[in-house]
Amino acid sequence: MNRPAPADRPRILLVDDDAELCELVATLLEQNGMQVDTSPDGSSGLARAREESHDILILDVQLPLLNGFEVLRALRKDSSLPVLMLTARGSEEDRFTGLEQGADDYLPKPFHPRELIARIRAILRRTQRSEDAPSPERKVGDLRLHTGRREVRAHGKLLSCTGAEFEILACLMASPGHPIDRENLVQAALGRDYDPRDRSLDVHVSHLRKRLQEGGVEGARIVTVRGEGYLIAPAGSHT
Repeated sequence: MNRPAPADRPRILLVDDDAELCELVATLLEQNGMQVDTSPDGSSGLARAREESHDILILDVQLPLLNGFEVLRALRKDSSLPVLMLTARGSEEDRFTGLEQGADDYLPKPFHPRELIARIRAILRRTQRSEDAPSPERKVGDLRLHTGRREVRAHGKLLSCTGAEFEILACLMASPGHPIDRENLVQAALGRDYDPRDRSLDVHVSHLRKRLQEGGVEGARIVTVRGEGYLIAPAGSHT
């Protein structure tokens, strides 16, 4: 389903096989100034995410043809499109699996309409904030991050990362050597209030460390500061 809208509206791709839910969510998002495209299964959703231009993908886990995790794994091979996963309420394993495979955020079903709008707007704000940053390039050791192009490079090689991972890294690289507490990182990178029971930040940081290691980054490391949060420092520093 395609619903025409002005080109300056955020364009959302919703992939869910629940036609009634899609209709309700599409109406809600359009009432809040967004354009919505929908796909009823994972295969067509993946094709549209790759071939068309969207600002956010809202992806259900339980889908025909390809499930949400399969779509996410395939998409992350060649795309950093922000992904908001819809998971079954209470399914903590699904949430962590989605984050580990590259989702930017998750929302359990059933959800309150205001929370869905808040999560989407938080992702959009993060993207816009990076594009508008006054100093576009940040450097720590052999790691380079460009906020305008939303690129991370090591030794000139482009590293893949999700939107949430990019924002966490951008926050840390804005103040190298100085710890950023969890509350500020969650607010800046994930766009919501900190909840000590929510381990999303730790999952994102763990995945980010793995990406840097696999990308051959040797001159920078993310350090856990007990009781505070995280910092990034040049390798070999005594931080």
